[in-house]
Amino acid sequence: MIATLLSIFASDILPIFVLAVIGFLLARYSAVDVRSLSRITFNALSPCLVFHLLVTSTIGIADFGRLAVFAVVVMAVMGILARLAARALGLDRAMTIALMLVVVFSNGGNYGLPVALFAFDTQTLAFASVYFVTSSLLTYTGGVFLAASGRRSIGQALAGVRYVPAVYAVAAAGLILWLRVPVPQVVLRPVTLLSDAALPLMILVLGMQFERATRPERPIVVLTAVILSLVVTPVLGWTLAGAIGLHGAAFQAAVIQTSMPAAVVTTILALQYEVAPSFVTSVVVASTLLSPFTLTCVIALLR
Repeated sequence: MIATLLSIFASDILPIFVLAVIGFLLARYSAVDVRSLSRITFNALSPCLVFHLLVTSTIGIADFGRLAVFAVVVMAVMGILARLAARALGLDRAMTIALMLVVVFSNGGNYGLPVALFAFDTQTLAFASVYFVTSSLLTYTGGVFLAASGRRSIGQALAGVRYVPAVYAVAAAGLILWLRVPVPQVVLRPVTLLSDAALPLMILVLGMQFERATRPERPIVVLTAVILSLVVTPVLGWTLAGAIGLHGAAFQAAVIQTSMPAAVVTTILALQYEVAPSFVTSVVVASTLLSPFTLTCVIALLR
């Protein structure tokens, strides 16, 4: 068990922290502008990531549908629970939106996918990628709308979604899959290169956010977000995965992905729309640091 834990940390967690430290050092000593990098990620790299994942997916339609429904239901329920928790804590609108962001959207890409592969096999990794694609779609539609609504009216937030590049990447990928036409290499190759750059740059942005992080003024809210992310969501995921008939690798992938800490991309959304970025970063950092302990229990139970 100890050897397994050390292997998981070395292969799946330590590389994330190495990149984050580099981002921290860039922000501290090289005066790199975190907002500029977050805009590059938001407007160029993330759309390519979503497009590439969709057009290269090999999961069958039925399996894709079950995992997609599972992901939507889990995130919807967690959004409701986060909203109820915010009301109980007496949070204002911006903080409520921030709490919902970090609870609903988990780090299923640069964290969840490697863990799925290391702990199980490539089949589990394939199913885990379906959850990640679905959550990515919701992040760049519902997540963008949610973040925008923290500082804007509902009408303004809805209008803002129209200008999110990832929305058009999803539409383009859907059209290609529907028509069953191959993507020309002249398009696919640069998209692949930009897609490959998305996750590392997200982690660099997270590390740069570490440099700006301060002690949260309301640590009880951070603690609430961490408990919802690392404890409540996996329990909900385990229950729902069995209820909708997921088995084997699909069940493993579903539970692993719901056990991930808060998504790095939430720090980018918080920066982009100025929705409590310090709080969001605190939750991402805290949940990421504590996640190895909860993930160990989840993986042991799944095995």
